[in-house]
Amino acid sequence: MGENVMYTAAAAAEGFVPTIEIAAHAGTCYGVQRAPDMALAAAPQAGENAQVHTLGPLIHNPIVVRELAEAGVGLAETLDDAASGTVIIRAHGVVPQVIDAARGRGLTVVDASCPYVKKVHVAAERLVREGYRVLVVGEPGHPEVEGILGHAGDDAQVVSCAADADALPLKGKVGLVVQTTQTAQNLAEVVAAITPRVQELRVINTICAATSERQQAAASLANRCDCMVVVGGKNSGNTRRLAQICADVCERTHHIEEASELQAAWFTDARHIGITAGASTPQEHIERAVERIKELCR
Repeated sequence: MGENVMYTAAAAAEGFVPTIEIAAHAGTCYGVQRAPDMALAAAPQAGENAQVHTLGPLIHNPIVVRELAEAGVGLAETLDDAASGTVIIRAHGVVPQVIDAARGRGLTVVDASCPYVKKVHVAAERLVREGYRVLVVGEPGHPEVEGILGHAGDDAQVVSCAADADALPLKGKVGLVVQTTQTAQNLAEVVAAITPRVQELRVINTICAATSERQQAAASLANRCDCMVVVGGKNSGNTRRLAQICADVCERTHHIEEASELQAAWFTDARHIGITAGASTPQEHIERAVERIKELCR
């Protein structure tokens, strides 16, 4: 999706034309975009008087959650908050018992779990069947990770980094699955920490290809820019990782949720401004950021 956007006006009068470049891969991926599309389709199908809720924020983007509410799709933090009607399972997935409980209450269930997250569930279940103790490489407490744990056996644990792995008593057969938005580097470090300590280690790399593409494109762009803007939810793990990747090579990196947060001072003397966005950031949010930067740099 990469493109160069030139703004001229006062910049040209100063003798140079700053550019805005959007990362080659940025913004919503298939699995995330699918969830709001399903939610918006579910609202009219449920009927005029029926209630439609997502179980937890559908995706980690407060603006999208707000827009869904305006379209009639409410937010239920628990099943008790969705007494009747339709409940939509968030893109991060849930433990199987939640879907069973929802159906047991007579709710219509729309499963908007990302298909790639569901592949992690299948991989974890396979490791359990084959006698492995499962470790999940990811963020403790993250909804996706909590959902994976529900498929990973009673002795499954979360490992966020190599230091976590070092602290665990390990032996025998260990299997790894990975939160879809983790970095390849973190996975490699965890694998290196575990390998010498177990009889057998089986790694199923479930990092989403779209995540890897966005991380690589962000790093490449940040290396060429004076300033980077990362657009997406502050509660989005994959967006925060993009911001960190950019900050590692471009000191002037700013993470925003909305274009209104942008400040002219950020772009002082900048000749090349880069923009990337997390997998839960719609294209129109990126476009708003581009337009606002152009306004601020006139």
